[in-house]
Amino acid sequence: MCGMPQQPPVRSSPVPGAAQRRPDASMSLLTNVMEHSLDDGYAEAAARRGAVGTSRLPSALSGRLWLAAGLVLAAIVVTLGAAQAQFSAPTEAKERQNLIDRIQTETRGADALQRNVDALRDTVSAEQQSALGDQGGAGNAALLELLAGATPVAGPGVKLVVDDAKEASQGNTGGPRESSSFSDTGRVRDRDMQRVVNGLWASGAEAISVNGQRLTVLSAIRAAGEAILVDNKPLAPPYTVLAIGDGKRLSSTFQDSADGQYLQVLKDDYGIRASMGVQDELRLPAAPSIVVRYATPVPGNEKADSAANGKGSK
Repeated sequence: MCGMPQQPPVRSSPVPGAAQRRPDASMSLLTNVMEHSLDDGYAEAAARRGAVGTSRLPSALSGRLWLAAGLVLAAIVVTLGAAQAQFSAPTEAKERQNLIDRIQTETRGADALQRNVDALRDTVSAEQQSALGDQGGAGNAALLELLAGATPVAGPGVKLVVDDAKEASQGNTGGPRESSSFSDTGRVRDRDMQRVVNGLWASGAEAISVNGQRLTVLSAIRAAGEAILVDNKPLAPPYTVLAIGDGKRLSSTFQDSADGQYLQVLKDDYGIRASMGVQDELRLPAAPSIVVRYATPVPGNEKADSAANGKGSK
């Protein structure tokens, strides 16, 4: 067998009528993916969006239309607001005028009542002087009225003006005002006025008034919010304190006292403004209301004793 010649391989002949297969037939799937990368459904949807987009307005024109619509809406709102304000303005002005008229009317009524009180006080004082004059006690009655603040008084003394700081600051920073109920350290408070008034009394003042309000032994200096009340009457700064007495001695004694030093600390640390000057002539009004709590008859006056005990003499 080794010497036998080898025959060439036999090739099969193509079958007549059979389809010829392309050499790259196995690559048809890859070729289809490359040529048709976008699915037909997505292509149709993109085409529809393109057709619709051609009918829309440009974005710039659409933005301007929205801006114009917003401006028109704002103009309508402003116009309606102005019309409403113009319509309600007469009503508000009328209500305000009515309130002003009521305040003025009540103020005039209060002033008339005060004048009536003053006239009645003068009448009562005249009757007291007449009745006590018969018993020899007119001088004592006048002295008691003077000390009680029931009558006006005039004489030399000092004038002390206390005012808030130019820029009243908020917040408590301690110091001598730490115990007060207010936190505004740039304002004059009721505790400050109490110390000033008590210091003047202790320094020898015979009569004191604050903003024209006469003080008595029953007077109270309190606060309501940020307002200072003297006998329940609100006062506004600056606070003018008039004290009758020996002006020079009263001024020096007060400034050297603990209350005078307290006022100086308020000036230095909190900017509260205060000035004191000696006056040759001061006039203080009578206290607005004097309440008689009880009366004691003069010893030796049997008629007064019997009247006080409810036993009238016959």
